[in-house]
Amino acid sequence: MQELLNLIVTIITTEPVLSLIKILATVVPVLLIVAMMTIGDRKLIAAAQMRHGPNVTGPFGLLQPFADAFKLLFKEIVLPAGASKIIFMIAPMLTTALALVAWAVIPTGPGMQIANINVGVLYLFAISSLGVYGIIMAGWASNSKYPFLGALRSAAQMVSYEVSLGLVIVTVILYAGSFNLVTIVESRADGWNVFSPLFPMFIVFVISAMAETNRTPFDLPEGESELVAGYFLEYSSAGFVLFFLGEYANILLMSAMTAVLFLGGYHAPFGWLDFSGLLWEPISFLAGTFWLTVKTLFIVFIFIWVRATMPRYRYDQLMRLGWKIFLPFALLWVLVIAFLLVGNNEGWFGGALDWLGMLPPAGGEPAAMAN
Repeated sequence: MQELLNLIVTIITTEPVLSLIKILATVVPVLLIVAMMTIGDRKLIAAAQMRHGPNVTGPFGLLQPFADAFKLLFKEIVLPAGASKIIFMIAPMLTTALALVAWAVIPTGPGMQIANINVGVLYLFAISSLGVYGIIMAGWASNSKYPFLGALRSAAQMVSYEVSLGLVIVTVILYAGSFNLVTIVESRADGWNVFSPLFPMFIVFVISAMAETNRTPFDLPEGESELVAGYFLEYSSAGFVLFFLGEYANILLMSAMTAVLFLGGYHAPFGWLDFSGLLWEPISFLAGTFWLTVKTLFIVFIFIWVRATMPRYRYDQLMRLGWKIFLPFALLWVLVIAFLLVGNNEGWFGGALDWLGMLPPAGGEPAAMAN
């Protein structure tokens, strides 16, 4: 019996098995949270509109997402006669896969990360930029005017706001002095980036994330009054489920990125709220996972709140906000942050920024970029 236990322990502690356990420990909770996000979305919007929302399937309607998924997965898959069938079927799978593989570098707790790479920020930005390909493929492969117009809208919109997102991320990299997400989180263990000169970038990042995920009030690619349903108009059954899953997984991903970059990641808001010391040491990381989840769901709540209260923008307003307001402002703020960092290192401010608490942590020097 002891030999069998030793064999099991040996197998579990091998690198491939550990990697598989980490992947499952990340992807399964993400999928469950995404399922609960759909019911939370409907419940909160119903509350804003003085309705009950889903309340029949399961206690308080909590099983509604699983009932919807079960129903849709067993519906007939309809392929348009003129569609490019292979690309048509690949598009929703690509959208969902990209939303999940990005979680490989998100630090969900102390030491809890599938891949702790030095260029984690660039990896995240690259994966989020690829999301537009699934939408373009779906619109083109459907061989229909409305999906194609929705895909073109989405491509223009996502490219426009990725520029602003990139500049916001540059300011965080300058402030933390590293491309590594764990280093960024640890550098702000005693204070959040949102309570620093990066606060305007937090606002720009959250709004740009809404546009990047095609979320109301920036859901122009799905404008039902003009495009019926947009790029996924021709999809049914599993294809529709995968697009729906990908959309909410992207919202959760962008919310987690916001928490990691601006809200201290897995650190508790205050030291006295850190209960990791009360847990059994092998599972003490769950305290950090709890706080990251709380912060991420707070940003998700903002997404839903805005959807329930804001009307849809016109397309010209959407483009003007991205190119004429966010882009120049984000570029200006990159220069402001660089000026503050260089000025502090050169002693131009005489310690005034130290007193105001506006300085980055000790790792903020250019030498820390090697991390």
